[in-house]
Amino acid sequence: MPTLRHFASSQVVEMRGKQFMIDCGEGTQIQLRRSRIRFTKLSHVFISHLHGDHCFGLIGMISSFGMLGRTATLHIHAPEELETMLKAQMDMFCNGLEYDVEFHPLDTTRQAVIYEDRSLTVETIPLEHRVPCCGFLFREKPSLPHIRRDMIDFYQIPISQINNIKSGADWIDGEGNIVPNCQLVTPADPPRSYAYCSDTRYMPRLCEVVRGVDLLYHESTYAEGNVGRARLYYHSTAAQAASVARDAQVGRLLLGHYSARYEKEEVLLDEARQIFPESYLTTENQVFEV
Repeated sequence: MPTLRHFASSQVVEMRGKQFMIDCGEGTQIQLRRSRIRFTKLSHVFISHLHGDHCFGLIGMISSFGMLGRTATLHIHAPEELETMLKAQMDMFCNGLEYDVEFHPLDTTRQAVIYEDRSLTVETIPLEHRVPCCGFLFREKPSLPHIRRDMIDFYQIPISQINNIKSGADWIDGEGNIVPNCQLVTPADPPRSYAYCSDTRYMPRLCEVVRGVDLLYHESTYAEGNVGRARLYYHSTAAQAASVARDAQVGRLLLGHYSARYEKEEVLLDEARQIFPESYLTTENQVFEV
C-alpha cells in the first residue's frame, strides 16, 4: 500500500539516451515530475502484472501525456487481460488523444525478447505470483571499440574512416606503412545488464535466468520472521532475494517492495547483507548507475 514514506512500484531505466518505464503504480507521474524526467522521452511501459500497486497510475499518466500535447506513440507491454480494461478507461477519460497508445500483450509464462533496437534487448522473466507475472531483463548490445584520439591526431585520420577502424580495419599512413588496428583503438565498454524481478515467491532456479547481470532488483517484501506470510502470499524475503543474487553471481542487488509493517527497512538490509554483501535498499527518486 502507498504510505507516507513510500509510493507504489515504478522504475525508469535509461540506456543510451532512451528511457523505459517498468510498472506504473499510483503516484508515478508525480514522482516523474520530482525526478525531472521528461515525459516525452518515455516511449515504452512494461507492466509486470495486474495488481493495482503496479498499474493504477497508468491511466492517469496516459491522460496527462495527452494534456501536455504528446504526439509520439506510447507502447504498453502488459498481460493481455489489461487491454480491454485499458481501452474502456481511455474511452471514458482520454477522448481526443493526439497520440497513439499501442498495446503489446505479454506471455508471462515464457522467457522471450519483447523489445529490441540497435543498442539493447528486453526479455521477459517468468515469475511465480498469485496472478500471471513476469520480470524484465535489459541487456545492452556489444558496442564498438573506442578509437584513440591521439592516434587520430598523429596519423591525421579523416572522420570518414573512423567507423571502419572501429569495425576492425587497419590504417595505412602517408608513407604506405600499415598501422595495426590494435594500436588505434581501446577495448569497447563491456555490455551492461539489469534484471527487474517483480512480485514473486522464492524461485531457486531464477539465478539461472539472471546469472551475471550487473544489477538485480528483486522484491523483498518480508524479513525472515515472516517467511510463512511470504510463502502464503507468493512474495519473497530479503534473505531469499539475496540468495538469488549470490547464486546468480550478480554485481549488486537492489531490495524493494517492502511490507508496510516495517518502520525501518534496515532489518531487511541486514538480513540480505549476511548472504550477499552488495545489497542495497531502494527509496523514492534514488538513482543507481550501472
